[in-house]
Amino acid sequence: MTRRHLLVLAGLAWAAPALLRSAWAQAPEERRQGEWVILRARYGTSEHSVDVTQRLRELARRDERFRMGNTTFGVDPHPDRVKTLQIVARGSNGQERTFEYAEGSIVDGSQFASWGSGNWGGGAGGGAGGGVDSGDYLILQARYGTAERHVDVTQRLKQLARRDREFRMGNSSFGVDPHPNRVKTLRIFARGLDGRTRTFEYGEGSLVDGSQFKGWASGRWGSGWNGGWGGSGGTEGGGQIGPGRPQRLTIINARYGAGQRQRDVTQALRSRIQGGRLEVLVDNGLLNGIDPAPNQPKQVRLTYRLDNGGQQSLIVAEGQLLRLP
Repeated sequence: MTRRHLLVLAGLAWAAPALLRSAWAQAPEERRQGEWVILRARYGTSEHSVDVTQRLRELARRDERFRMGNTTFGVDPHPDRVKTLQIVARGSNGQERTFEYAEGSIVDGSQFASWGSGNWGGGAGGGAGGGVDSGDYLILQARYGTAERHVDVTQRLKQLARRDREFRMGNSSFGVDPHPNRVKTLRIFARGLDGRTRTFEYGEGSLVDGSQFKGWASGRWGSGWNGGWGGSGGTEGGGQIGPGRPQRLTIINARYGAGQRQRDVTQALRSRIQGGRLEVLVDNGLLNGIDPAPNQPKQVRLTYRLDNGGQQSLIVAEGQLLRLP
């Protein structure tokens, strides 16, 4: 090899790192693996969506890639509509970008910085972290019990919310058993961004996730509710056990299943209403033994109305009792 060839090779060896750095600097941001820091994540449609930043953090700690949908986030913010996961992230240049994933698609976390550690979130308008609670619903009141006997647990729920974003609830959580030997329910009455009231229902022993409620950890909520257990009528406050006022129950729409495998059970629920009340076990019996989504955890999602009040939504998991009002 001539002296000239040796000089050329030496020059290339010296220049290679600089050339690689230059090519890297000129590469588009979206091609840089792990360069995007997640600020927040929302799941739903343009009309109805919920903050899922905390839930995404939990998923990220388990898997780099996963297929997402209603069962992944434990909520269907807009029944019968195809939903989208939107992840808002900030690049190294300080610019924000929105990554969108259609319901049922695979989320690949390799392009996000610190994906597996979960050390992200809490950006402006975002989810967990830094004491920011940005859910879509502001809690007005919380009641625990059955339709016949229930107590106001709003103040106790504030104490629990300050400690944990998630907790499993029951008699020991609230320090009271308002109706012994009966399966009880926690009902959280909240107002959405559109001003409409919605009831969130959790069966005794289930997990309560506060990420969808505005100001959850701060406890700056719990006022302005004029309804009772059924969502309308006089207030039953002061932690006193009181009977529910008989109301007319109308099932507007109901579907049972998981993900895209759902069946209409509106008539099945309507036929089980007796004396203005509905009490039914959520299982395949709603479809005469047919399983719409074998080997998957299912839910019934319904919209209903009490008396002439506004439309309300409810999700009850398979194996739990659905009680209205």
